[in-house]
Amino acid sequence: MKMSRLLAPTLREAPAEAEIASHKLLLRAGFIRKSTAGVYTYLPLGWRVIRKIEQITREEMNAAGGQEIMMPVIQPAELWQTTGRWELYGPEMFRLRDRHGRDFCLGPTHEEIITELVKGDVRSYKQLPLRLYQIQNKYRDERRPRFGLMRGREFIMMDLYSFDRSPAEARESYDRMYAAYEAIFRRCGLVFRAVEADAGAIGGSGGTHEFMALTDAGEAEVVFCPDCAYAANTEKAECAPPPALGAPSPSAPPPSLLATPGARTIEEVAALLALPPARLLKTLIYKGDGQYLAVVVRGDRTANEVKINNLLGPFLDLRLAEEDEVTALLACAPGSVGPVGLPAGARLAVDSEAAVPLPFVCGANQPDAHWRDVTPGRDFPLTLTADLRLAQAGEPCPRCGAPLRGARGIEVGQVFNLGQKYSEALAARFLNEAGKSLPFYMGCYGIGVSRTMAAVAEQYGDGDGIVWPLAIAPYHCVLIPANVKDEAVMTAAAALQAELEKAGVETVLDDRAERVGVKFKDADLIGFPLRLVISAQTLAQKTAELKLRRTGAIEFIPLTETVARIRLIMEGN
Repeated sequence: MKMSRLLAPTLREAPAEAEIASHKLLLRAGFIRKSTAGVYTYLPLGWRVIRKIEQITREEMNAAGGQEIMMPVIQPAELWQTTGRWELYGPEMFRLRDRHGRDFCLGPTHEEIITELVKGDVRSYKQLPLRLYQIQNKYRDERRPRFGLMRGREFIMMDLYSFDRSPAEARESYDRMYAAYEAIFRRCGLVFRAVEADAGAIGGSGGTHEFMALTDAGEAEVVFCPDCAYAANTEKAECAPPPALGAPSPSAPPPSLLATPGARTIEEVAALLALPPARLLKTLIYKGDGQYLAVVVRGDRTANEVKINNLLGPFLDLRLAEEDEVTALLACAPGSVGPVGLPAGARLAVDSEAAVPLPFVCGANQPDAHWRDVTPGRDFPLTLTADLRLAQAGEPCPRCGAPLRGARGIEVGQVFNLGQKYSEALAARFLNEAGKSLPFYMGCYGIGVSRTMAAVAEQYGDGDGIVWPLAIAPYHCVLIPANVKDEAVMTAAAALQAELEKAGVETVLDDRAERVGVKFKDADLIGFPLRLVISAQTLAQKTAELKLRRTGAIEFIPLTETVARIRLIMEGN
């Protein structure tokens, strides 16, 4: 490939819309271009990276027993209605209707359609285990598409579905996929961690892990234990229960009403009363499918809506109540809400840490007023107490007690043990060895291919551009003639490119009539792992200048040994 023919429109500055490093770099380096919010075109360099990630994924899926298929993007509503997910997916699902008035969706995932497929063609235990996968575009109508390929409305995904005879064999499929994911992300060069996660709209009761590419720009927060193997995203992470303190003290003072004019936030009330936020209770009013829920957590903690939904729902629509809704319910604004004397129309759930028999300050359900010395269990009921908050770094590990550490990450893959959720709903069954008809035990496994490309760019970007790992770089090497008007230099460069290509080194010859400094900047921005320079000076010495993008190291290699040297680098020597 010649650079003069390559569609690689580099930009000196990133568009204003780009917020994080990967988005800026992929736009500036000419890998992607925006079509509309959350939808991108992959230019030649970007598509080459995508295809390499796909190929690595394909190789590992095949090695783990997967068979590649292709399913339709357009899916009939009837299958989703049967499993109950037509409503559950809500506004994130792209829905459409054909000319006959039949409802369809653009597939955000394919559990229903793969189960229906297997239901029609797999009937015996002798055909199991079965692992089918595809690499295809998916569609989700994100409320706020952002961060380029990180949160888009159209994205490329690998999804594999396993069908097994028993929970033990389903677990074997899960473990195989887990190991395959580790291999894929290692080969792509990612620094990652697998963490326990919530199953969300996919569902299933057999557990799930997310594979998180660790980076400060990640939208997800994870906690992990340095002393044991425990790791989870903060939505899923278990919070260690507080120490048992027994019943409230009989001598504890009764609640007293305090005037707190203008103090509505935890920080404002804590400052006014000279108390730490941990001695305050935060009462949040949620609305789930039309019913009101009151959730109490300690003032220095954050409520976990996933845990709330799992405990009190599931709800199709769980959200914080609007201020006018809270005022209509309690005759006060959200900043004055408390758990004492709540109306019967609001269900009360208390985080276990906020249920200890200690005196707290809480809202009094009247404007500009709070209660002091409110004791849980005495002054408000503890009929529903559970872990309802987000875990934080520094808390004790729920497994071994060591302090948890925190990190941020980008979810690049997730594995689910689905059990029989979809096979039961869709009546997908097989005959076992005894001739008994049973629902399949299923798993599903997704890798964000386009998101993986962005995650690598996020982890490996620097001040000059992207530093692609060799395995997924768009090209391995850029060959730069210092002076394209020098016939001897161009002849030597063309001959060297031919030798490199013959040896399997994907090479771009930068034959543009640009200053060499411009070519160097573009080479660093695009992120070619290797840069070779041929000049009149190197030709006189019968050498080529080689620069390693990752380290910046430069060496001069005899021309006759250049191809062999680059092959050694590519083989990791």
